[in-house]
Amino acid sequence: MNEPTPESTEPILHPGASAEKLGTTPSATSASQIASDRQVLEKLVFSNLQEAKVSRRWNIGLRMAWLVFAVAVFWVLRNDNAPANNPTSVHTATVEIKGEIASGADSSAENIVLAMRSALEDSGSKALVLVINSPGGSPVQAGIINDEIHRLKAVYKKPIYAVVEESCASAAYYIAAATDKIYVDKASIVGSIGVLMDGFGFTGLMDKLGVERRLMTAGENKGFLDPFSPQTEAQRKHGQLMLNQIHAQFIEAVKKGRGDRLKETPEMFSGLFWSGQQAVELGLADAMGSLDIVARDVVKAEDITDYTRRENVAERLAKRFGAAVGSGAWQAMRSSVNLR
Repeated sequence: MNEPTPESTEPILHPGASAEKLGTTPSATSASQIASDRQVLEKLVFSNLQEAKVSRRWNIGLRMAWLVFAVAVFWVLRNDNAPANNPTSVHTATVEIKGEIASGADSSAENIVLAMRSALEDSGSKALVLVINSPGGSPVQAGIINDEIHRLKAVYKKPIYAVVEESCASAAYYIAAATDKIYVDKASIVGSIGVLMDGFGFTGLMDKLGVERRLMTAGENKGFLDPFSPQTEAQRKHGQLMLNQIHAQFIEAVKKGRGDRLKETPEMFSGLFWSGQQAVELGLADAMGSLDIVARDVVKAEDITDYTRRENVAERLAKRFGAAVGSGAWQAMRSSVNLR
C-alpha cells in the first residue's frame, strides 16, 4: 500500500479560512467595496451638479447677451438713419445718390425718397441738394425717384438741385433731370441717355463641346433670356420693342425736366455721354459748381446737413451672417434692363 505524499496530507483550507489567513473578513471586504462605490457615486453626482451650474450660468449669460444685442439693435434702428445733428437754424439739406441705383441697394428708390422727404420736412432746410456719383441702374427705381422729386417740389415749395461729382449717367441722369438745376464739374461724366439689356449666349460653344441643354418650360417664350438656349427673331424683336419703349419714357422725362434749356442734337439721346463742360453747352446741365459752392452762393445757407439713409448695424450684421448670401451671384447671372 502506498503511503500518502506530503501534498495529499496538507489540509484543504475553506475560503473563509483563506480570508482569515489574509487578515480580512467577507464583511470587511464588502464594506470597503460599498465605501468605494459610494465615493465614486458622490463624485459623479458632484460633477453633474457642477456641470449643471456651469450650463445654467452659460444660459443666463447668453440670454443677457441676446437681450443687450436686441436693445442695441433697436436703438440703432431708431437713431442710425437720423441726420448727424438736429439743426434748428437755416441749412442746406443733402442726400447722396452713389453707386448703382437698384432695389435693395443704398441708392434704392425707397432710401432716396424717404431721405428726401425727411430733408424737406425739416423746417430748417432751405433747399435740398442731391449729390450724385452714379453710373446708372434700374429705370424703375430712377422713374420712382424722378416722379417723387416733381411731387415734393410742388408740396414743399423748396428748390431741389443736383450736384454731380464724377458721374451722372443713365438712371442717375434720369433722376437729375427732375431737379431745378444741375451743377457739374468740368470733368464730370454726364448723359448716356439710353437703355440696354445685356446677357450672354453659349449655344455655339455647347454644340462644339457636345453639351445638350435640357430646359423645360410651360410657355414657348418662358426661356426667352436663357443664355444656353437660342434666341428667335420674334423674341429679339419683342425685346427691342420693350427697350425702345423704356428709352422713349427716359427721353420724355429728360425733356420734361430740362425743357427749353436742351440744345437737342441727333446724338443727344443715342446713349453717348459728355464731359461736364460739354453738358453745360448742350443744356444737359446748368453750370459748374460743387456742393459747397451751391450751398454758399445758390442756396445762401452754408451749413450743410446730410439726410442720407445709410446701412445700419443690424443690416450689416445680417449680411455678414449670410442673409445676403447668393444675392451677388443672382445679380450677376440674371439679365435685366438697365440704364447705364
